[in-house]
Amino acid sequence: MRTLLYSLLVTFTSFYTINAAELIALDVWPDGAPEKSGFVPEEELITVRQDGLKRLSHVSEPVLTVYKPTNPNGTAVIICPGGGYQGLAIEHEGTQVAEYLNTIGVTGIVLKYRVPRRDPENPQEAPLADARQAMKLVRAHAAEWEIVPDKAGMLGFSAGGHLCVMAAVQLPPAECPNFMIPFYPAYLTLKEDEFTFRPELKITKSTPPACLIHAGDDRITAMGSVLLYTEYKKQGIPAELHVYSEGGHGFGMKPKGQPVNQWQVRIAEWLGASGWLGN
Repeated sequence: MRTLLYSLLVTFTSFYTINAAELIALDVWPDGAPEKSGFVPEEELITVRQDGLKRLSHVSEPVLTVYKPTNPNGTAVIICPGGGYQGLAIEHEGTQVAEYLNTIGVTGIVLKYRVPRRDPENPQEAPLADARQAMKLVRAHAAEWEIVPDKAGMLGFSAGGHLCVMAAVQLPPAECPNFMIPFYPAYLTLKEDEFTFRPELKITKSTPPACLIHAGDDRITAMGSVLLYTEYKKQGIPAELHVYSEGGHGFGMKPKGQPVNQWQVRIAEWLGASGWLGN
């Protein structure tokens, strides 16, 4: 089944006409993922809903797929698709994003992390372990993949955006991403009070810089991104926040004909202004 997914990743026709210099896929855990209890056997079930978008579920063997641009600038971004920790929106929040990043010289690396969640008390334990190991692999392969080790960031959507935040605040500073770009991140506020940031998400002066993207009419409250930005301001850490009036949830790379589709321009500007696009 992994071969099937790899084939889909390779043959998918994106919105952009690019020629990646190389496509690499490797296991996040070469000796097998830890904490397998609670996960169904690897099936990689791909479903297409009425919106025409593909979701990948039943992932117990995480994989990194590396999209190298023709002229890499040294920056890499691990991409965490969303899906509520139940599945992965593998195309419009994954492979298509990697292909877009290639157009600005960034190496896009899609992380297929373990889902669906099984432990209601700690549903993110396995995905966070996958993200941590993925960051280690990226830096270990930096020379081979033409990446600068301290120019490795993370980008994620919804649950994947939450995973980025978790990696930024819970991993040791030496293992954190160098920057993060959470899109409409979920689970940042209290269920009973959308105006209160979750207290366990501690932003400190060592938390990496962030660019935050959200839509004001998202069913996942934009206050999560607003409050995260506020915590950054309290610590004096560089951050940028874009809240579009419309766009809903899960827009990713979907063409909506709205200003929210300009997020690619916004993050390219932020990456450039922050020095991540220079060699």
